[in-house]
Amino acid sequence: MSRYNHKHNLSVREYLYRILFAAVSIAILVLCMPRGTISTLRYQKNEPWEDEALIAQDSFPILKSARQVKHEQDSLRQFYEPYFRLDANVMENQLQAFRQDFVSLSAQGIPHYYLQHFLGKIHDIYSTGILGGEDTRLLGVSKPQYVRVYHDNESSACPASQLFSEKAAYEYLARETDSIRYNHSRLHGLDLMKYVTPNLAYDSLKSAQQRQEVDGRLVRTKGVVLQGQKIVDRGQIVDEEVEDILLSWEQHQKEHKLTTRERLTRFGARIVYAAILVILLLMYFQQFRSDYLDNLRTVLLIMSLSLFFPIVTYAIVSRMWASVYMVPYCVLPIMLRIALDSRTAFVTHVMAVLASAIVLTQPFTFVVVQIVAGLVAIYSLRELSQRSELFRSTVWVTLSTLLTYLCMEFVRNTAGGNPELSRWPYIYLIVAGVLTMLVYLLLIPIERIFGFTSIVTLVELQNVNNPLLRRLSEEATGTFNHSMQVANLAAEVANRLGGRAQLVRTGALYHDIGKLENAVFFTENQNGQNPHDGLPYERSAQIIIQHVENGLRLADKYKLPKAVKEFIATHHGKSLTKYFYVQRVKSEELRMKNEELRMKNEEFAAALTPNGNSDSSLFTLHSSLEAPFRYPGPKPQTLEQAILMMADAVEAASRSLPEYTEESISAMVEKIVGSQVADGSFDECAITFREIAEAKEVLSARLRTVYHTRIQYPE
Repeated sequence: MSRYNHKHNLSVREYLYRILFAAVSIAILVLCMPRGTISTLRYQKNEPWEDEALIAQDSFPILKSARQVKHEQDSLRQFYEPYFRLDANVMENQLQAFRQDFVSLSAQGIPHYYLQHFLGKIHDIYSTGILGGEDTRLLGVSKPQYVRVYHDNESSACPASQLFSEKAAYEYLARETDSIRYNHSRLHGLDLMKYVTPNLAYDSLKSAQQRQEVDGRLVRTKGVVLQGQKIVDRGQIVDEEVEDILLSWEQHQKEHKLTTRERLTRFGARIVYAAILVILLLMYFQQFRSDYLDNLRTVLLIMSLSLFFPIVTYAIVSRMWASVYMVPYCVLPIMLRIALDSRTAFVTHVMAVLASAIVLTQPFTFVVVQIVAGLVAIYSLRELSQRSELFRSTVWVTLSTLLTYLCMEFVRNTAGGNPELSRWPYIYLIVAGVLTMLVYLLLIPIERIFGFTSIVTLVELQNVNNPLLRRLSEEATGTFNHSMQVANLAAEVANRLGGRAQLVRTGALYHDIGKLENAVFFTENQNGQNPHDGLPYERSAQIIIQHVENGLRLADKYKLPKAVKEFIATHHGKSLTKYFYVQRVKSEELRMKNEELRMKNEEFAAALTPNGNSDSSLFTLHSSLEAPFRYPGPKPQTLEQAILMMADAVEAASRSLPEYTEESISAMVEKIVGSQVADGSFDECAITFREIAEAKEVLSARLRTVYHTRIQYPE
């Protein structure tokens, strides 16, 4: 079982928090998934198909291209015959009008044969047909070869070019075909335009029906792709025929109407898939890192990062903005590796990649590449204390993704025989590698929002020019030197035990900053005179204990991270200020012995020592005196805090050794750490007896190096 997994019975509130966390995560994933069938076709005509082979999920027709459809429509236009209704009364009325008007002309000496001549012309134009202005323009747009003229349910085809417009009809009447026999100037009394009236009217209803009949002859498809048939293979050139099939597939996906049952089935499948991923992630935390679930900010950090990348993927796929390989998915494991731990980073990364892959048509290569990239990122970046470490990690991640993608192509036999294969996926992976370096810029805002402390911040706090450390070195030099020694001891122990060395080093540097308020009351800052002389032991103890509270107040003033403040609060746990406590007990025991000597009455002496047991009386005495001399705590909660408590006590005690030999140092370390264990100081943190033994070994070895102990030579 993990040291960080605290098994305990969950309260109703804790159960509700976990259920809420899972429900919100599932809802966000499901609601952000693209609706309908997912399409991620990206291709260029006359270029190789970049993705893996595309297989038809169901049968669909192959549509003709727009150019082909237009060409066939133009070819069918000759069969389109718009309908015009013939009004026979117009011709009769115009012939009768001309006869009546000619009577006045014949009185002027116009020969009678003129009448028959012009009546014949009028009959000709009306027999052929005269179009109005709007109908003439309509024929000019549609350009049919024939029109259909009907009257009394009888129709006949007529060449459209032979129909008269009003202007053409007038010109026909006015044209002098035989100027010697028919002199039109003699008709100056008649306006020939008066006898030109359209007798054909466009019938929109019948014409539309005829248009539909002609259009119905147009076949817009040129074949069918069957379900399971390969549409295009990896590396195949996307020629015009393949492009038509791909466009037909996309159109089929858009027009395909899902039944209610299909919609519910797909929606349910999304819910189940999202639930599986979220529950697996929740089970990991419950099994190995339940401590993370107890911290709301940590839960929000994990939830935000694990949902961000699937949502970005869904947006890119649904809107076809770019390739998903441009997304720097490695930001997630890097950020969680820095903020939390490697195992949590990897598990969360895998779940985010699987959540993203569901919307891709070819997810296998994507999952393999991103998981390899996440592993490399975690392995190559233990701590982020310098920008160069992130750059080095990014280079390794980019190289690993490029190599993995290339290997996947060769293993799946999609690159070896195709020299024209697009290189764009490799460019996308390089872009993603460059974007991964944005992690460094995101650290500060994420720290502030989610309340974790990165290695970058810890390294900055370790700078001795930091205002608080500089003040400590100037106003409490002894404490500063003590803190530096404790930091070195604690960091070495943390490295040995697999703890966070940078965190414990920073905590050690600041754990005693509260001594700035009363620096001279602490031994390491005194120069001969002891201000505790003359003070009651309780008062002296309270001044010493007060440095914890003062340290927390200074930490708030200088805005130190929460992780550092926890070291200030726990580095003494609930231990005793032993020197003053022992002195107070000794003085009280001496007082009690003097009191007993003055007691003459045995009954009174027996009352002071119930049942004649003096040990019980002393125990009662010690218990009653402890409260003013005990630190308020809390006890160390983490491995790093326990390491600091041991290093702090051992380093302080080492300064009072009369001689520095291997035996004396080892005995001192054993005594100090043993007393802490016996006092229950480590009862609330995840540290084992084996780790305590290793810590004592490291502390002894380090102190022997510091004090240059040598073997005793024989005299």
